Amino acid sequence: MSKLIVPSHNPNQRRQVMEITPESAGWEYVGFEVFLLKEGEETRISTEETEVCVVLLTGLADVRTAECSWENIGERMSIFEKIPPYAVYAPPGDQLTITANTPLQFALCKAPGNGTYGARLIKPADVGVEIRGAGNMERVIHNILPEQKEADCLLVVEVFTPEGNWSSYPPHKHDQNNLPEESYLEETYYHRVNPADGFMIQKVYTDDRALDETMTVKDGDAVLVPKGYHPVCAPPGYEGYYLNVMAGPVRTWKFRNDPNHEWLFKTKS
Repeated sequence: MSKLIVPSHNPNQRRQVMEITPESAGWEYVGFEVFLLKEGEETRISTEETEVCVVLLTGLADVRTAECSWENIGERMSIFEKIPPYAVYAPPGDQLTITANTPLQFALCKAPGNGTYGARLIKPADVGVEIRGAGNMERVIHNILPEQKEADCLLVVEVFTPEGNWSSYPPHKHDQNNLPEESYLEETYYHRVNPADGFMIQKVYTDDRALDETMTVKDGDAVLVPKGYHPVCAPPGYEGYYLNVMAGPVRTWKFRNDPNHEWLFKTKS
């Protein structure tokens, strides 16, 4: 298995099924965790020195921070209902308590924070929805925490890729701190597949091919993108979902397309 793939595991004592830290990933900014709670179970999370975005993947929950509380939030029972999620933003130094009112799966997206912004609820109506690309490059985007919304470092987005389509395509990268042309952003891809016994294909490669990985990604796998281009393909018969977390020294998404494939923008966008 590629070192860029992080598989899910059975729930531990904290009901955690995935944990990616800057130390485990070998980078500086992005952390990512997934939790799977049974109805009635509760987990407590200290944000410490990070800002976090809790994304309710499936199920209903009560969420409390040190100063705020929201009861019975959530809507979709399956990710592939394709409706925008509920999410909660919390700053560094906060305490979260998450109680499952139904079977619950949520993601914890993390990056260094300065405490500039307070805790808040992100409702589905606050999530920008767009269709990106055309033809067999078309996909649906849910902008949960884009750069236009308040945060110190985090960028969070989820993407639905129809069967047979390509996503994060034409290939692009954001691994150079070279603004305004390109920003440095570490990134994780958390993949789900429908039906769940299918797979996605993701490639991560650099211009010089010092990094050149083509990976078969299963339902529940995450892929680390420390650098390079990183397109995704959904095989016929299987639709794909991924939750992206990005963070870097400057909170802006400026990317560079692979010049070998940029001609595709002239025919499809």
